[in-house]
Amino acid sequence: MKNKYIQSFEAKQLEGKTVPDFRAGDTLKLAIRIQEGDKSRIQNFEGICIVKRGSGTAQTFTVRKIGANNIGVERIFPLYSESLESITVLRKGRVRRARLFYLRDRKGKAARIKELKK
Repeated sequence: MKNKYIQSFEAKQLEGKTVPDFRAGDTLKLAIRIQEGDKSRIQNFEGICIVKRGSGTAQTFTVRKIGANNIGVERIFPLYSESLESITVLRKGRVRRARLFYLRDRKGKAARIKELKK
């Protein structure tokens, strides 16, 4: 049971935020605001969501992409972060589990995820 002050604070943080419905296996494109000194810019990060965890304002998700020289890059993002400008779902993946950590061991075509048919 949460304190009523904590609940009201979390409700204010969630206010006005629109988050698309996505789950593990979906390919996401994230627009992240990066602050460099007194300037800020938007940088895109595109990859597969491998896990979604937590609840409320503490909810996070991990996105994995293959970077330069075939090195896997994983980043953990708070779902209601101020630095996240937008989340776009590019593909819905057809997976049978909620945590796709097995993708870390796979390379190339073995790491593909089938698209969910509509």
